[in-house]
Amino acid sequence: MKSIRQLTQERPWFAWMLFFTTMLVVFLLGLLASSIMERRAEAVYAYKPKVEISDFESRNFVWGENFPTEYESYLKTSDTTFKSLYNGSGLRDMLAEDPKLVILWNGYAFSKDYNQPRGHYYAVTDVRNTLRTGAPMNDTAGPQPGTCWSCKSPDVPRLMNIMPIAEFYHFKWGKLGSEVVNPIGCLNCHDPKTLNLRITQPALLEAFERQKINVKKFTQLDMRTLVCAQCHVEYYFKGDGKYLTFPWDHGNSVDSIEKYYDSYGFTDWVHGWSKTPMLKAQHPDYEMFKTSIHYQRGVACADCHMPYKSAGGVKFTDHHVQSPLNNIANSCQVCHRDDEETLRNTVYDRQRKVLENRDKTEDVICKAHWDAKIAWEAGATESEMKPVLQLIRQAQWRWDFVAAGHGNSFHAPVECLRILGNAINKAQDARLLILKILAKHNYTKEIVYPDYSSKEKAQKLIGVDLDKLKNSKKEFLDKKIPEWIKNAEIREKTYPVKRL
Repeated sequence: MKSIRQLTQERPWFAWMLFFTTMLVVFLLGLLASSIMERRAEAVYAYKPKVEISDFESRNFVWGENFPTEYESYLKTSDTTFKSLYNGSGLRDMLAEDPKLVILWNGYAFSKDYNQPRGHYYAVTDVRNTLRTGAPMNDTAGPQPGTCWSCKSPDVPRLMNIMPIAEFYHFKWGKLGSEVVNPIGCLNCHDPKTLNLRITQPALLEAFERQKINVKKFTQLDMRTLVCAQCHVEYYFKGDGKYLTFPWDHGNSVDSIEKYYDSYGFTDWVHGWSKTPMLKAQHPDYEMFKTSIHYQRGVACADCHMPYKSAGGVKFTDHHVQSPLNNIANSCQVCHRDDEETLRNTVYDRQRKVLENRDKTEDVICKAHWDAKIAWEAGATESEMKPVLQLIRQAQWRWDFVAAGHGNSFHAPVECLRILGNAINKAQDARLLILKILAKHNYTKEIVYPDYSSKEKAQKLIGVDLDKLKNSKKEFLDKKIPEWIKNAEIREKTYPVKRL
C-alpha cells in the first residue's frame, strides 16, 4: 500500500484535495464548537433564575427578572410612534377618519367609539377607557360581561384557575376591574416551568376539540401562530352566560362562519335604520392568515411580528410585537432579497387595492341601510323585506370580515378582494329589491341620502350623544378606578416575589 507521501508525489491533485478536505473538517468543527458554546451560554442564561415564577404568575415584571432581555424588548410595545401609510401603533379615532363606520354600526356600541388598536402594553388601559365599556351608570359594575376581559391580560388565566370558566365569563366586567390589571404578557403564551408555548385560552382549545383536532400534535412552529390565534380571531359571546366561543364548527372561512351563525339564528344587534339583524366581525386575523401564501409556506405569525434576534451571543425571540414594516431587516429580509423600499411598497400596493374596494363597499352598504329605512316608512311588510335584510346582513358581514382584521389586506389580498366583491354584489342586489318594493308601494320620489361626511354629523343622525357618553364614562371611571387601584395594591402585597 502506498503512503500519503507517495500518493501526493505521483498525483499532485491529491495533495490539494487533502488540503481542502482538512480545511472543511476544521471549519465544520469550528461551527460545532461555536454552536456548543452558544447553547452553553443559552443554558446559563435560561437556567439561572433570580425569582420563583409560580404556575399562574401574571405580573410581567416578575418574569422580567429571570428573562430581562425578552422583557426589555416587550416593554417597547409601549412605543406608539410608528406610523405606516395606513396604520400604526398610535391612538387614532377611526370613526373620525371614516364616518361611514358610524352608519354601518348604527345601534351598536362601536358607533360610539372605535380607536385603532395600540400595542399589547395598552390592552387593559384601552379597554377601560373606551366609551364602549362601563356606561351607562345605572349598573355600577358596568353592563359588559367578564368575557370582555378574556384577551386583555395574563390575569385572565390566573382567574380562570381559581374560579369556574363559565363563572368568569358571566361575572360583571366592572367587578373584575381590580383583578385584571396586567396587560397581555408572559403567562398568556408561556408555561412558567418549561417556558414552552402553550394555549391558555379555553375557547381555542374547545374549538379544536369540537373539530376533533388533537392539540398535542401541534409543533413548536404551529404554536408560534396558535398563541396569537388565541385572540386574533373571530368570536362571539354565546348564550345568556356570554360564554366565549369560536364559531369554527363548519370551518374558518367567512362563508362557513356565517353558516354557523345562521344555524344558531345568532344576531349581534339590529340596525337602527334598516332593522337588519346584524353580525359584527371581531378581528378574524387567524382565519384570513390561513388563506395566505405565507401560511401555505409554513411561515408563523411570530416569524414576522416577533422575529429572532441576538444579544450577548444569545438568540432569542424579540418580544417587541409590532408591524413587520417597522422591522423589515429582521422580518421580511430574512426570506426576501428585495430592498426595504421595494418590500414596503409591495405591502402598500396590496393595501391600497383592498382599501379602494373596501371604501366602495362601505358606501353601497350605507345607502342600502337608508334605502331600507325609506322602504319601511313607505309601508313595506316584513315578508317583503326579509330577503332584503338577509342580503344586507350578508353584505355587511363580509365587509366587516375584511375591515376588522388588522393585517388582512396584506396577509390575504386575493381573499379580501373576493369577499368584498361578493359584499358589493349582495348590497346592490338588496338595493334593487328595495326599488321594486318602493314601486309596489307607489313610492316615486328620488331617494335623498343624509350627510354623514363627519363623525359628528353621522353620530347626530343616529342619535349618539357623545358629550353625554363621555360624562357618563368619566363618572364611571372616577368611581371605579380608585377602588380598582386600591384592591390591586392589596393583592400585590398578598403575593410577594420569592427570591432564589
